[in-house]
Amino acid sequence: MSIESLRAQHCQPRKGKDAGIGADAAAGYLKDLPGWAKAGDGGSIAKEFRFGDYFHTMAFVNAVASIAHREDHHPDLDVHYNRCVVSYSTHDVGGLSLNDFISAAKVEDLLPL
Repeated sequence: MSIESLRAQHCQPRKGKDAGIGADAAAGYLKDLPGWAKAGDGGSIAKEFRFGDYFHTMAFVNAVASIAHREDHHPDLDVHYNRCVVSYSTHDVGGLSLNDFISAAKVEDLLPL
């Protein structure tokens, strides 16, 4: 599935282990999401975004929050002066779901700010 295909979709409620995706599918999606990688636990994906100053970092954070609100799928954000780490997982499936990759693709649309 291409990044364009992911961007065109919207998050749907997903619950239970059957709604999760396996390692092979996750690896396939990650090929289309530059800089995103599985986090150390394997149950989430993350990417660090760097900016020139605090203002641009916070503008990015607010834009990510808008996506999260619209898609009803919320990332963990680790916010610093000139960078932000965005991490996605789907708690209701106990790991990764298609929603994580849809949301990551939409975050990619924010760049460059």
